[in-house]
Amino acid sequence: MSTSKTPSFVRLRVEMVLEISDADALTGTALESIAADFTASGASADASAEERTHAEETVREDAAEALASLIDPFDLVSQVPGVELAQASWSSETIDYDPDAEDWAAGEDGDEGYYGIEDNETDDEEGGGKTER
Repeated sequence: MSTSKTPSFVRLRVEMVLEISDADALTGTALESIAADFTASGASADASAEERTHAEETVREDAAEALASLIDPFDLVSQVPGVELAQASWSSETIDYDPDAEDWAAGEDGDEGYYGIEDNETDDEEGGGKTER
């Protein structure tokens, strides 16, 4: 087997469903993280204060936003030898979840890794926030 010095890129898709068992703890941790980020950056301008206020309001209003603000894809791969994170995006949204439901199905090949309730006749985007980072 020969090894090539030409960079190769791999798209890693991860789908998780997390249960939020303590929304107050999640929100509190997200608010602490926001405060630390703004303190560490030395931000004191009005624009930064406005940005911080917006971030705090967002995580207070939506647990999915709080979770997304705490997830860092770099942390997921930083200890893996031989790889560097080239680009990352992630999202979180509140979903209806019942793993015991008859219509709960894992995604099939070719459907971009979709995991969710099949044809549940609800519009999840209206029911919960969706955040992409």
